[in-house]
Order: sequence, then C-alpha cells, then structure tokens
Amino acid sequence: MNPSVTAFREPTDLEKFFNRALGILIGWGLGPGHIYLVEVRGRKTGKLYTTPVNPLDFNGKRYLVAPRGRTQWVRNAEAAGQVILRRGGNRQQLRVRALPESEKPPILKSYLDHYRREVQRYFPVAAESPLEAFVAISSGYPVFELLSN
Repeated sequence: MNPSVTAFREPTDLEKFFNRALGILIGWGLGPGHIYLVEVRGRKTGKLYTTPVNPLDFNGKRYLVAPRGRTQWVRNAEAAGQVILRRGGNRQQLRVRALPESEKPPILKSYLDHYRREVQRYFPVAAESPLEAFVAISSGYPVFELLSN
C-alpha cells in the first residue's frame, strides 16, 4: 500500500454526528439524491450496520468506493459478500466483487471527479488529476462492483 494513504481514516466526532443525521434523512428518503445507505451485517456480531455512501455509475456498472480505506463496512462487506443499498423504502440486495488493483484507477478517478466536494479530503491527489496519479494510490482504496443477486 502507498505509505501516503492510511489503511483506515477514523471519522471525527463531528463526522460521526453528521453521518448519523444524514443516515436518518436518507433512511426517510430525504437529502441529496445520489446518497444511499449501505447496510451490511457485522462479521462478528451479526448486527446490521448502516453508513451513507455515494454509489458510482461508471461504464454501465455500479460501484462502491471506500474513500476512508478499509473501514468496518468494507470488512463486513468482504466477509458477507453482499450489501443492501437503501434509500427511503427502497432496498436492493446486491452481491459485491472486490476489484483488483488493475481495475481501480479509472473508477477512483471518476469517483473523485464526480464527488470531489464530499471526498477530496480523503485523497492525496486532486480531482481532475491524470489517470496515472490514481495507479499509485489505488491499493489504499477498496472498490466494489455491485452485482444483482
């Protein structure tokens, strides 16, 4: 992994509060239309956890990028092999496929270009950087392709 990218960036107390509040709104179907909740079972507890995410549609496929690195939801999704995307009353159960390093750079670039306002602080390269800049950092960012069950 690139030493400039941490394995997991812990949210601040303010970010935790904001994510909880945003999660409530998204759960009610309110808030920005591009934000969903990802639901995944805890790999140890079996408890259902939710966190706001920005799915990316890219070249006819849908992806989840973890800008904070290998967070708990990432580890739980890897263990479960599936997630639920939820917004309001709409729920979609999906399988996940973790992308190999070779497939990540164009998706990371598109993700950062598209969601720069929300996630730029988690990336050591600027939005609109050339694709080559994402090759060097791709190992620090889990990316999942979302697949129908």
